[in-house]
Amino acid sequence: MKMKNAIIFLLVLAIVGLASYTAISGLQIGNTTISPFKDSIKQGLDLKGGVYVVYEAKTDAEGEELQRIMYQTIEVFRNRVDAFGLTEPLIVPEGEKRIRVELPGVEDAQEAIDMIGRTAQLKFVAGDNQEVVLTGANVKRAEAATEAGQYVVSLELDTEGAEAFSEATARVAEYQYGSNENKIYIILDDEVISDPNVKERISGGRSQISGGFDRDEAIRLAALIRAGGLPVDLEEVQSSTITATLGVNALNKSVKAAQIGILLVLLFMLIYYRIPGLVANIALTIYMLIVLGTFIALNATLTLPGIAALILSVGMAVDANVIIFERLKEELRAGKTVRAAIDSGFKRAFRAILDSNITTLIAGFVLYQFGTGPIKGFALTLIIGILASMFTAVVVTKFLLKLFVGMDLAKNSKLFGA
Repeated sequence: MKMKNAIIFLLVLAIVGLASYTAISGLQIGNTTISPFKDSIKQGLDLKGGVYVVYEAKTDAEGEELQRIMYQTIEVFRNRVDAFGLTEPLIVPEGEKRIRVELPGVEDAQEAIDMIGRTAQLKFVAGDNQEVVLTGANVKRAEAATEAGQYVVSLELDTEGAEAFSEATARVAEYQYGSNENKIYIILDDEVISDPNVKERISGGRSQISGGFDRDEAIRLAALIRAGGLPVDLEEVQSSTITATLGVNALNKSVKAAQIGILLVLLFMLIYYRIPGLVANIALTIYMLIVLGTFIALNATLTLPGIAALILSVGMAVDANVIIFERLKEELRAGKTVRAAIDSGFKRAFRAILDSNITTLIAGFVLYQFGTGPIKGFALTLIIGILASMFTAVVVTKFLLKLFVGMDLAKNSKLFGA
């Protein structure tokens, strides 16, 4: 039994050590590369700088219809951001009719706003009767291509659009070639971007937009068409360019200061609580790995308030261990064996830990539900930190302590700080 406990304890140490090394320096196994946590966590506007803009929907819709419009608008924004290669966006509703878009790292604010905020209402209009044949919603695929040395936008239509386009081109092809009735007008935002003449029916759902584009114009137009049209008119109510609050040097110094602070806490726990302190330090390392790993898995964005919440949750994780160890020392002073003291100490400390964390969790959920922007980031980090601290303090610390005691290496109560 002693050997089994020793093997499990050493295995835990090895896993934690490897995970810590990977988190700090990264790891490469064959063709698989795991980046360090600092390179994997997205940074918010206040850390990286960028632009934010708030739009308000101009609509009288209410209830489920309004929710549908806002959801569709957010998806259009997201598609546009992806299409233009803008990284690490934050696109969230703000109130009932507003949407907040944050684009860290963007330098040209106006260009970014123009790209994501254009209505991009694409219409194909028949020249003979000026009726809309199809819209951007009927376009399945749009990409820049070359045809006879000219840049064009190649389109693929859905089934409904292909049928409508085939019928319209067959009809307008009967008019005199070169006349206004013989054209299909391609209109983007009420501006005719191309008005090709039609020689014959165009079937099969494939077509091209030509208009003397250069390469960048063709790529830009294809991206707008892929993103689709906004379902409602939007008004820009607020926008701003934000410089990074912390420069690279300042951020590195802040990280270094945090590392020194955590190291001092680890030393204090080890010196004052001895074996429980050693176990707490291992649990605290696991806690940090869980929090940062969860942040990366959720693709969350780290902001200055988020860093504050992270430091706060570290303090709460240490505080939970302190409560447990003080109860453990009381049980040892009362004459109980180490095994009995561990069970009793954890049982007595659990209620206090649960009560304090539940109240903080409630505050975190309220902040996340009703807050916006950085407040949500603070709340999310706080919630993740609290849940991770409860797990490591109540489950991991107890598990490791029992392993340690099971190896019969710590029978003297003085090794537990009592």
